[in-house]
Amino acid sequence: MRLSRRIRPALVVNAALATSLLAVTAAGDSVPSVGGPQAVERPVDDLGAVGAGVEGSVVSPDGGTSGRSSPYVPSSTVRDAVLAQSLPRLVGDPPPRLSVAVASLDGEVAAAYGADHFDTASIVKVDILAALLLMAQDEGRELTARERLLAEVMIQRSDNDAADELWLAIGEGEGLDAANERLGLVTTVAGPEGHWGLTQTTAVDQLALLRAIHGTGSPLHADSRAYLRALMATVVPDQRWGISAAADGGVELKNGWLPRSRTGLWDVNSIGRVTVDGRPYLVAVVSDGHVSWEAGVAVVEAAAEAALSAVTTDQAPRSGV
Repeated sequence: MRLSRRIRPALVVNAALATSLLAVTAAGDSVPSVGGPQAVERPVDDLGAVGAGVEGSVVSPDGGTSGRSSPYVPSSTVRDAVLAQSLPRLVGDPPPRLSVAVASLDGEVAAAYGADHFDTASIVKVDILAALLLMAQDEGRELTARERLLAEVMIQRSDNDAADELWLAIGEGEGLDAANERLGLVTTVAGPEGHWGLTQTTAVDQLALLRAIHGTGSPLHADSRAYLRALMATVVPDQRWGISAAADGGVELKNGWLPRSRTGLWDVNSIGRVTVDGRPYLVAVVSDGHVSWEAGVAVVEAAAEAALSAVTTDQAPRSGV
């Protein structure tokens, strides 16, 4: 059992504790901001839904909670309950939203909380690269030198200009949706009008994407999976927050963070693979409505720790699947 980290179930993210919002620039990931990640993602004005006054996440037709299930999260009332009880308490008016999914790489244990849709922000860059790799496979070729350069800065440094170019290369939203159908994502919808950062997804769907990258039986060839994993394992140090808080071994991740221009509230997401007690797990945490980037990171990291606790303690027996 893993005892080195302790869950923070009483973590409270309060607006009064956030002294200021991070400075945001439209110049892209290469411009640092005081108090936040070095690679600042573009405001929503550059990523989508401007002019029309769209704010927050676009929900699914059933009101925001998709009833479709994923084969990568075996049903477990016990583990789900443990996870729900361990998650950080969210306060605010309204409070932030949060969804979490976790599964061992072998699929034997899993837990999930929440089914709402969320903006991907830059975690979609993993999906964009997966789509590009599928396209190259279909064409019987390797990635070009230019594509590799763009892929590396897009994943390792979260470069938005690189994502813009590769988004066009895969056929924009139509190309992403087609790739996701092959990759096993069932509720993710590409962002409107070229705004890849506003792609809508769920935590469970992100787990399906991670399974396609880290597992076998994927439409991605072994070398494609290895390439994507290598990039996620070498993200720049100041972007290695998030699900890494739950790991005691190796980490492969991609984070996303996005301030919504109309409210100043933040989307903060983290997906990837962590190792705990020598065993690999896939984890996805998606959230929005945070008063600051720092507050969002604190919630995401506490949620990741809660998720791993739910599947690594005796309270969560194996599902037998």
